[in-house]
Amino acid sequence: MTTPVAQNIPEEFQHTIDLPAPDQVDQGAVSKAKAALVAEKAKGGKARANIVATNTKIKKLQAQLKTAKTAQQKAALNAQIKAQQAYVAAQTKVQTASGKAQGDLQNKVYEASGEYDKLLSGDNRDAYMALKSLFNSYGLGSLAGKIYDYVKQGYGADTIGLLLQDTKEYKARFAANEVRAKNGLAVLNPAEYLQTEAAYRQILSAAGLPKGFYDNPADFTNWLSSDVSPTEIKSRVDMAVAATSQANSEYKNALFGMYGINEADLTAYFLDAKRATPILQKQAAAAAIGAAAMRRGFGTNALDMESYATLGITADQAEQVYGQIAQGFESMLGIAGRYGSSWSQREAEQEAFTPGAAPTLGSESAADKGKRLRSQERGLFGGGAGSSVTGLNAGYSQT
Repeated sequence: MTTPVAQNIPEEFQHTIDLPAPDQVDQGAVSKAKAALVAEKAKGGKARANIVATNTKIKKLQAQLKTAKTAQQKAALNAQIKAQQAYVAAQTKVQTASGKAQGDLQNKVYEASGEYDKLLSGDNRDAYMALKSLFNSYGLGSLAGKIYDYVKQGYGADTIGLLLQDTKEYKARFAANEVRAKNGLAVLNPAEYLQTEAAYRQILSAAGLPKGFYDNPADFTNWLSSDVSPTEIKSRVDMAVAATSQANSEYKNALFGMYGINEADLTAYFLDAKRATPILQKQAAAAAIGAAAMRRGFGTNALDMESYATLGITADQAEQVYGQIAQGFESMLGIAGRYGSSWSQREAEQEAFTPGAAPTLGSESAADKGKRLRSQERGLFGGGAGSSVTGLNAGYSQT
């Protein structure tokens, strides 16, 4: 089983927004409200039990009153009955007050648990449910309490929608819009904003990147702020995947040697919003050329490799050319030494990649120098075969 490559998270992905999930509630407040309701129900239940028990006593006393023989017995029984009836009246008040308190406490339970729909009825409930569903889809279920308050105050759905857009939660959820407006870009409506986020998320998920890259709306704020299209992100992700899971060790070593990018930083590097995609594409292509050089034992120079990438040299072509260079390089070093000259990797590359390039002022081109040295070698050995490198051709156009 292959051990997953550790990935550093780009700076913009480390930003998080403190937004509750749609169904997130304060469980402590819910528990407290429920406990108060249970206690009040127990209080009301006790009062009701007291009333039942006392009424039973009153009936017994009334039965005894009917059989009482003396005035003294009757007076005593009447006094007991009156006292018990007063107690029943007091307990009835307790039960009634408890019933009202239970209703209030039940509402507090609904409020604490976010079940605001149970506090409304009719058109108000319908308006609340519609708005709650809409803002839940935005990831703003935490605004349910504000929606409830506005509905209670009699505001219409359109007005409530506008009022909610002015909340800190809404502004944080669609934070990129403020930056877009400042930069002269069109502000995205919620549907467009969410669609773009979904496209980003689908691209990242399909590439198998870790959830730390796309588990929070804030992860995409910088891309949305800079108007980075999903197509561009797809291009970057493809490069990131190629540079991590699909790349050979020479390619990764070339990226590190040329740009200081270690394996753990690769995905973050290619997804960094601060770097333009064309630059990343050139660097990725340059690293592929550098990898071909390293496989043949040659060194890499970022500027040289980028210049070859700009010419349109592909990884396959680089493999072919460095193979040819490697076959004759040691021989060319010997030839150059015999004639008091020199021969370098850069000259071998220039001869192969840009054979038609004009020489710099006061010097001969690498192609001309190679021809001269081989000609001298053939002359010395009577036409013996010297080392030769066939250039790709001079037809590459700079991109």
